[in-house]
Amino acid sequence: MSASASKLSASDIEIATRAADNFTRIYYSAYDADTRLSDLPQFYRPSSSLTWNGKPFQGADGLRQLVEKMPPTKHEVQSFDCHPIPGTQPPSLLLTVSGNVTHGKGPEGNPPNTHSKTPDGHPRVFSQTFLLTPDPAAPATKPGEVAKYYISADALRFVG
Repeated sequence: MSASASKLSASDIEIATRAADNFTRIYYSAYDADTRLSDLPQFYRPSSSLTWNGKPFQGADGLRQLVEKMPPTKHEVQSFDCHPIPGTQPPSLLLTVSGNVTHGKGPEGNPPNTHSKTPDGHPRVFSQTFLLTPDPAAPATKPGEVAKYYISADALRFVG
């Protein structure tokens, strides 16, 4: 690899940040939608690895197995941080997202005798890290345009 191939320009960083912002909005909207079983797997490939709070899953099928057993969700993204990884053009992205997620209908959706420490129905703090890889099957982008990415690795951990 030449030295120029390993350097990131200000434009690379700006485009990566836009791609991460765009990805974050679309991904969590799809996750919280009634159509998540059909929408979310499109972000993954068969080779994608997924670790959900320490439990491993593989590819779009593994994601589907996880999500089909999960109650509805509501994600509130608090922040994200994106780092383009030099060496590819467009660069792969290391994206870390943090926020709150509520599973189910919220505290008011729990039966009246539910203990207040029960995580179901209560917002939980999460941290999720993605490795986003440029999608070679996507149409080529023009300079300055946001690339299309898929999730090659995804690790979610509840913080609290």
